[in-house]
Amino acid sequence: MSTFKSVNDVLDYAIGREADACNLYRGMAPRVTKPDVRAVIENFALDELRHRIRLEAIKAGETAFLDEEVGSLGIAETLPDMQPHPDMSYTELLIFAMNKEKLAFRTYTNLAAIARKADVRDTLLHLAQEEAEHKLRLEIEYDLVTS
Repeated sequence: MSTFKSVNDVLDYAIGREADACNLYRGMAPRVTKPDVRAVIENFALDELRHRIRLEAIKAGETAFLDEEVGSLGIAETLPDMQPHPDMSYTELLIFAMNKEKLAFRTYTNLAAIARKADVRDTLLHLAQEEAEHKLRLEIEYDLVTS
């Protein structure tokens, strides 16, 4: 687990995680056999790139976190872990992505709980809310396609 001495340390960590997620999706896309699922994965990679760029803008002082609480449909908490595979369906992809966002939310929340500096803790909580927003978007999509 990383030690954060400043808000910039937290943002650098988050930027790295978004870059890793982007690379994960970029690496998955060519291995998926279904063209429609591949296209969604490529869009997920672009979303992660946009998240990274937004965090870089926050770090540069060009924008700020939104101060709003994000809810959850609770769908991700009821679904099994899903590993990506070449023949995955759109629904399986949504489950995989929801679980990634859920894990990111928990990571930032857990880090905030042990943060010693208020500004670092606040930044981690803002990052947790960003991940909760991403998870909620995926839960809504999952609910739409499985109802």
